This record gives sequence, C-alpha cells and structure tokens, in this order.
Amino acid sequence: MPDVLVTGGTGFVGANLVRELLREGATVRVLARPGGDRRALAGLPIEIVEGDLERPASLGPAVAGVATVFHVAADYRLWAPDPSALFRTNVEGTRAMLAAAAEAGVRRVVYTSTVGTLGLPPDGTPGTEDTPVSLADMVGPYKRSKFLAEQVALAFARQGLPVVIVNPSAPVGPWDVKPTPTGRMIVDFLEGRMIASLDTGLNLVDVRDVARGHLLAAARGRVGEKYILGHRNLTLSEIFGLLAELTGRPAPRWRIPYALAWTAAACFEGAARLTRRPPRVSLTAVRMARKRMFFSSAKAVRELGLPQTDVREALAAAVAWFREHGYVRGTRAAAS
Repeated sequence: MPDVLVTGGTGFVGANLVRELLREGATVRVLARPGGDRRALAGLPIEIVEGDLERPASLGPAVAGVATVFHVAADYRLWAPDPSALFRTNVEGTRAMLAAAAEAGVRRVVYTSTVGTLGLPPDGTPGTEDTPVSLADMVGPYKRSKFLAEQVALAFARQGLPVVIVNPSAPVGPWDVKPTPTGRMIVDFLEGRMIASLDTGLNLVDVRDVARGHLLAAARGRVGEKYILGHRNLTLSEIFGLLAELTGRPAPRWRIPYALAWTAAACFEGAARLTRRPPRVSLTAVRMARKRMFFSSAKAVRELGLPQTDVREALAAAVAWFREHGYVRGTRAAAS
C-alpha cells in the first residue's frame, strides 16, 4: 500500500516532489487524469490511479490507505477561454479532494497554494505569510481561484483536518514539461526571442527546494499555517543578467513601457478569443507585472529548514534540461 498520494504529479512541482519522495524511500501513488500528459513520470516506480478533481467519486480510491496527501494539482493558466474552469478545478476540486482525505482519515495533508494569494506591502518590502490581503487584491481568475481554494484549505484545518499550506514562489529547474510561464521565459531567452523586458521582479527558487519543502511541511509544519517556499528576489533584468552569464547570450537591452505591453497583450487576447488558443502574452500577466512579486521565505527556513540553493544553480539546471529535451530550436527532439 502506498505511503503517500500526490495529485498533480504529472506537473512541474509535482514531478519533482514525486522524485524527492522516491529518494526518501516512500511508496508513491499519483492521481492522474485519463489521457493526461505523463512524460514527467515516465519510468518511475509509482502507482498511478486515474481520477479527476471534477469527479469527486473518483477520489476515494486515490486516497484509500495513504497516510499523507500532497494536493499539488491545479489549473495553472493565466488565460482560459472559459475562466470558470479554473474555479471548478482549483476551488471545488480542492474542496472535493480535502473532503475525500478527511473521509479516509489521512494523517497529514499538504496543500500547494502560491505566493500569488499573499499580500504585498505598499512600501515595496517583501511580502510574508501574514501580509494583509483580500480577494479584491487578486489579479485574474487564476489568482482569484487559488485565493478561494486556500480559504477552503484553511476552513478544513479549522474543522480538524491536519492541513499545512505551502506557497511556492517562481520555481525553476528540471522537468518543466509544459512549460510554466517562468520556464517559457527561459526558453524564449535561449531562442533569442526575449529582446526587451518589463520593470518587474520575481522571487526565484529551485524547484527541487520546493519539492523538499513539501516533505518538510509534512514532517514539521504547523496545522493551519502557511509557509512561503521561495528564495531570492530578483528584478526581471537581473534574471536575464544571470541567464546571460550562464549561456553567453546577450540580455535584453530595452525596457517595454507598460502601456505598450498592455496594448500588445490586448491584441494577443483578441486573436486568442477567435482561435481559442492561448495568447503569447495575456492581459493578466501584464497586470501582474505592475508589482514586483518579492517575498520572504524566512518562516519556512526557520520552522521547516527549507534549503536555499543558489538560483544560479537552479537556472543552470533549467537551461540544461530545456536544451537536452529539445525545447530550444536546434537541440535534440523533445522527449516523448
């Protein structure tokens, strides 16, 4: 019988979490949607149970007999033809998953949120788990849905389910199969398509530290508490500077005014509504970029022992992985 269940194990954070669990000797079950992309788990000694967060009846067999649930799965899209789909997966799916875990009597649940649900101080200092924030501060349906899902997790904790919440920042590293928006930015840089930047910033963290942080939260986290899994605050220009040092490619020289970025995103979204394909840049992404997403991971370092791998190492691992798996034109064909 598996020790743990991981939802979202086919995704970026989930795939690295599964590998970390296997290194620790755990037996792992992964909840995966029928027909979903499972490349990130190929060849791993795990049990896969098919199910869907939008079908609560499929979740019972997934949680049966496990001691710990890592609920990592989420609909992570900054643009969607039908935004209500994000709420069905992220909010109601989380409610169904935690209800199934409670019914099964699991001993610990780690819920994966995001720093996007947290507040940012008006003076520009890094946000913490306790920075005041409300639903009105959330930009776009993804952040709104994750904020509401986090409230669901906190409510279950108050009702007695042993839930710990982790809030990853912007992870980088291997196994970004989709890839994520941060990973896509790295690929665009490697292909020479990143010719300008915005005046914004991110908190970067090695995805393998995020995976480790999940295990530490399960072992040491306090029920009902949130922990930022992050590391280094960097402006976008600083990130491109590090990538330039690692790759020898030039960093973007120009900075795009927000008004121009907004106009371009509006045009991309107009085309996307016709084609039903995601825009190159979404209005939500541009609106999010108006604030520097800087956060402090001091609480997770202090209480959990969260590792703080140099972000240069994380970026180097991401660059190598994207090149080796054919995401950069002229490199090996993508793994299948």
